Amino acid sequence: MLISGLQKLTLLDFPGTVSCTVFTGGCNFRCPFCHNASLVLPEKLQGDPNGVETVLKFLRSRQGLLEGVAVTGGEPLMHADIGDFLREVRALGYRIKLDTNGSFPERLQGLIEEGLVDRVAMDIKNAPELYAATAGLRALDLSAITRSKELLLEGRVAYEFRTTVVKGLHTRESLQEAARWIKGAKEYYLQQYRDSGNLIRPDGLAAFSNEEMHALCEAVAEILPVVRLRGVE
Repeated sequence: MLISGLQKLTLLDFPGTVSCTVFTGGCNFRCPFCHNASLVLPEKLQGDPNGVETVLKFLRSRQGLLEGVAVTGGEPLMHADIGDFLREVRALGYRIKLDTNGSFPERLQGLIEEGLVDRVAMDIKNAPELYAATAGLRALDLSAITRSKELLLEGRVAYEFRTTVVKGLHTRESLQEAARWIKGAKEYYLQQYRDSGNLIRPDGLAAFSNEEMHALCEAVAEILPVVRLRGVE
């Protein structure tokens, strides 16, 4: 598994849990608004060959101080050995949160059934008909993502769905359609787009204002009452 970064302390990435964040390298999507281009694009990828052991050594030193580990990317489920890593993290007594784009449902299901994740955050890129373009792909079979979405809706693990909202990709109507697609969700967050300076393809993209984000949230709440804003004043 390619480990491309470690944030040693976060109070935000794993709600209600004092955690660190582990960044895996590599992703099968090319979302133009992705703020971690260096974790996605092959020509920019870097990683520690001993990254797993480096992280585990750090976690051993923080037992009793940290409560959880948030695993993000990139796309962590791209890595076939993700389960091996999470077993070692769990053996050290940590709670685990996993971020995913939902395109590896079998691996996600296996981790849930084995009890290796306590919370899953799954991206909902856009309304189904706009998914490929929003993910930066020419075409995309949504069947795998649909399976992951339905797996989480079963409620076997704590979860959230989230959409990074970008002017140029999202509209009031597309967000409402995305909300219909995840009907029954317990938590749905609209996240305000920000230019990190490390984007994949920022041309033509912009952030909605705080006022616009509140209006979009109200529109989505007509469909899915559990929607909340994140990163918006």
